[in-house]
Formats: sequence, C-alpha cells, structure tokens
Amino acid sequence: MIDQSPLRLWSMRAGYIGLSLLIILVQLMPLEFTPRRFAPPDYLICLTFAWAVRRPEYVPALSIAVVMLLADLLFQRPPGLGAVLVLGGAEVLKRQMRGLRDQPFLMEWLSAGIVVAAVFLGYRLVAAIFLIPQAPLSLAVIQALGTILVYPLVVLLSYAVLGLRKSAPGEVDTLGHRL
Repeated sequence: MIDQSPLRLWSMRAGYIGLSLLIILVQLMPLEFTPRRFAPPDYLICLTFAWAVRRPEYVPALSIAVVMLLADLLFQRPPGLGAVLVLGGAEVLKRQMRGLRDQPFLMEWLSAGIVVAAVFLGYRLVAAIFLIPQAPLSLAVIQALGTILVYPLVVLLSYAVLGLRKSAPGEVDTLGHRL
C-alpha cells in the first residue's frame, strides 16, 4: 500500500488551484484579435473532472466551488450557476470513482462525457428558464463536444507531468481511510 504524505496532498491541492488560475488567466488574455467561429473546449471543467475521477482527495468541494465561482465572475457568467453545476458533476464523478478504478479508460471517458453533457445541458436549461442571454446552441454543442474530446489529453498531461494516477484498490490515505 502506498502511503500519501500530507505534503503531497496539500501540494496537489495547491497545484489544482494553481493550474485552474493559470487556465483562467490564459483564457482572459487577448491572444486573438478576430472573433472565433467556434467555441473552445472548457479546460477548467476537464481538469476538475479528471482530477475528481482520478484523485478526489486532491479536489475538495470548497476548492472546486471557489475556483468555479471565480471563473463565473471573471468570465461574466451568471455568478454561481456554473460553479453549482460543475461542483455537482464533480461530486457525482467522485462517488463513481471506486467503480471506475477497475474499468478501462474508455468507461471513465464515457462517464466524464455524460457528466460534461449534463452540465452543459443543465446550464442551458437554467439560463433559458431565467431568460439569461445565451450563445447559439451550435456553439454550446461544439464546446461540449470539444470538452469531451479534450478530456483524454488533460488526463494524459496530468499523469505524465504531475503523476496523477488512479488510486489502487486497498490504498489508504494518511488517516487510514480507504481511497
């Protein structure tokens, strides 16, 4: 059994927040001067869901809520709507983590894709109920599909660069709780 040190736990939690802030910063930078014809994938959702499936202890609910609320405020979206939906999706994936740990990556990707689609659909539905202006449906579908297609790349980079892997059966944390 691999014992997780508290230093590794807290450094990975800080890493999640740092990577999230970096993604937000890059998205806020004016790198293109012409309007895009497509919506880019939501890398922040990919990162959150990948880490929630692989190592749920690295992304506590409070961290997800704060990061996503900050993203909502900075991207001028309805405050809290995206945060609640992504937090709910991450918690669903965290609950499925033990079942997905023994499955091939394709099942993890499928589960994450379903949750991404539910988050995007939930956002559109709530925005329509409250008459919040929205982008055209085609752009939302392109963004959702792009987010689902980019998910394996985010998982690969998280594994290759940060060593983020699925927990093994029987693995425990520093307090002796099963992962």
